Amino acid sequence: MNNNRNIVHMDLDTFFVSCERLKDSRLIGKPVLIGGTSDRGVVASCSYEARKFGVHSAMPMRMAKQLCPEAIVLRGNSGIYTKFSNDVTDVIKENVPLYEKSSIDEFYIDLTGMDKFFGCHKLASELRQRIIKETGLPISFGLSLNKTVSKIATGEAKPNNEIRILSGTEKPFLAPLSVKKIPMVGNVTYKSLCDLGVKRIQTIQDMPMELMHKVLGKNGLVIWKKANGIDNSPVVQYHERKSISTERTFGQDTTDVTKLKGLVIAMTENLAYQLRRGNKLTACVTFKIRYSDFQTYTQQQRIPYSAMDHTLIPVVLDLFKKLYNRRLLVRLIGVRFSHLVEGGHQINLFDDDEMHLNLCKAMDKMRERYGDRAVMSAAGMEAKSISRWNPFNGEPPPLLANRRR
Repeated sequence: MNNNRNIVHMDLDTFFVSCERLKDSRLIGKPVLIGGTSDRGVVASCSYEARKFGVHSAMPMRMAKQLCPEAIVLRGNSGIYTKFSNDVTDVIKENVPLYEKSSIDEFYIDLTGMDKFFGCHKLASELRQRIIKETGLPISFGLSLNKTVSKIATGEAKPNNEIRILSGTEKPFLAPLSVKKIPMVGNVTYKSLCDLGVKRIQTIQDMPMELMHKVLGKNGLVIWKKANGIDNSPVVQYHERKSISTERTFGQDTTDVTKLKGLVIAMTENLAYQLRRGNKLTACVTFKIRYSDFQTYTQQQRIPYSAMDHTLIPVVLDLFKKLYNRRLLVRLIGVRFSHLVEGGHQINLFDDDEMHLNLCKAMDKMRERYGDRAVMSAAGMEAKSISRWNPFNGEPPPLLANRRR
């Protein structure tokens, strides 16, 4: 591992809440929850005042309001959050040689070699102060020789602070922390580690790599390396997407087949348009369905490379038909296109119809001029919250806290 690297991880503190407080100063110092306000809503962001009551992101909104009854609940506005995120991005872009925007509120910055001129910690600290001054948003950072240690350090620095981990001190820094702090250790992996009696990172550091591989497979090896502060992954300014997807959780479980099929068509149609706009093709279609008892099923089908509605919609509807059980209420459905490659649609002599091709071309022109939802299939008109973002422009997707259906 290169011990001369200097990687900064910057994370905007309680980003959505901070944006709302810039709009309304009366929210400062009060417990704030942002997310879906229905019974099925989920907390997208919460203030530190709310976290004292045990509230956290991704918690059901109903539970969050029970834990913190006096909290102020806001639906949120993804457009405003995207604007503030772009303001921060512009400041970073002007001041560093290489950065990676990993989400709407997270950035990795490679300052390797800059210590010869400015001092990496000083440069990162000055950049943080400039972001705070120009945007009014609190931000924290961690500085170390790789992305993993820097990200964990940022978590320890919060709120609104900074930490530098000197080269050679990565393992002692990580040792006393919970294994939950390791990126990619979710609830399922954490439970598996707890079943082994592993709760602190030091325990993993003391374990043989082979044992972690035996218990958790390839993921075990990755976790062992991260626990030991080993991470050679580079800061990459642009990630080529390998898949695009969308899913919807219903406000009320349903068996309305017409509604379900209409949403499936709208989701597929929208994703297909995003493929054509990005000059991409997909070779694998996946459909996902979750029932009211939380049983979740997915099925995928390989297809010849395509980005055309008349090819993709029948495939998704066929997968829906195979997975749909009429006796159970449906909670969530989703569509995913993967195995993406660059290229335009190759006309099939037998399956493609000139009318379909001309129709897609005409609809795409209207969408480019008037918006993604300017023209659509009648069956999908009720799906009002289908995403309008471009997945192939290098920007991470917005987190739509105000999505309704």
